[in-house]
Amino acid sequence: MHTEREKMLAGELYDALDPDLVAARYRVRDLCQKLNASSDADEDLRRELCRQIFAKGGDTVWMQPPFYCDYGSNIELGERVFFNFNCIVLDVCRVRIGDYTLFGPGVQILTPMHPLDAALRRKQEYGKPVEIGSDVWVGAGAFILPGVRIGSGTVIGAGSVVTRDLPARVFAAGNPCRVIRGIAADEREAYPSAP
Repeated sequence: MHTEREKMLAGELYDALDPDLVAARYRVRDLCQKLNASSDADEDLRRELCRQIFAKGGDTVWMQPPFYCDYGSNIELGERVFFNFNCIVLDVCRVRIGDYTLFGPGVQILTPMHPLDAALRRKQEYGKPVEIGSDVWVGAGAFILPGVRIGSGTVIGAGSVVTRDLPARVFAAGNPCRVIRGIAADEREAYPSAP
């Protein structure tokens, strides 16, 4: 028999009120509260809290609090990932983020899903993992929805709602987010113009 945590990570229906899951959420929320209350001068404290929050990458993550997540233990970061102010990662499923990826302020990465049937929704939920490549830049206020994969080197425009997979090395924007154009290897322009 699978635990509720195992079902959650497998993307199956699970009970979010399972005592072990509730305790895990309380643990990381206490850590995030300490992180969010720390000052910029508390570099050692912030580094230690990031090590405790994230499954991987807490040693090199660059963080501008406040930051919020569901579990933290389901978030795997590559080298030097950057979260600007007010980012949220709801990690009921795995969230994998590649090296040197940047998130603007107010970005949300969401893995939870809820059944359409109201009676089932009262008791259970499920999720879909998110995977983001290396050297991705996600503009301010963007939403990355459950099950999305974003290729390395891609730029997401501010305020976009990413509802489906995006390939590598493209500029994508909008609601729903769509590919606007490719990005050349030597390009230096900040946000390319839409055609």
